[in-house]
Amino acid sequence: MANLLTAGLEELRTVGYEVLTVRTVAQRAGVSPATAYTYLSSKNHLFAELFWRHLTDAGGDSGADAATEAGPTERLQSAVRTLTDRIVAEPELAAAVTPALLGSDPDVERLRRRIGAEFYTRFEAALAGPRRPDEPADAAVLEALVLAFTGALLHAGMGLLTYDEMADRLVGVVRVIMRGNE
Repeated sequence: MANLLTAGLEELRTVGYEVLTVRTVAQRAGVSPATAYTYLSSKNHLFAELFWRHLTDAGGDSGADAATEAGPTERLQSAVRTLTDRIVAEPELAAAVTPALLGSDPDVERLRRRIGAEFYTRFEAALAGPRRPDEPADAAVLEALVLAFTGALLHAGMGLLTYDEMADRLVGVVRVIMRGNE
């Protein structure tokens, strides 16, 4: 599978998401299309898998503990920037994953849930911070943060703002959400 994912990312960077097919990824990986389809049900599945791995490959850096003395707003802003920096680092993948995640493929649905859980976990860790790890985070605040972040991803995917602009806008949104919650 790792060989297919490496080939998939190379193919995506070379030809773009509209031209890429699982067959061309298989060819680049040196495997048969049947072998590729054993691991990847569709190119949308490939994009979702690549995106999931790209997000979680940050070496565990959630941005939540950027400064031990920082308050929850600053930790959340750092977490937002860390996530958006990961997304901006692979622009072709960012462009491909938005339409992919909107599909109905069951493999994509499974990854969509894992990606959402990753956002939730990172925001929850940033909200709790180093001083209160056992105290539950405010569920309404977490939901607002995840909805804002995923909505911003959709806006960027639709071309309504750039992925670079997304981070700055979300930093402001975090400030608004956190008013009165510190």
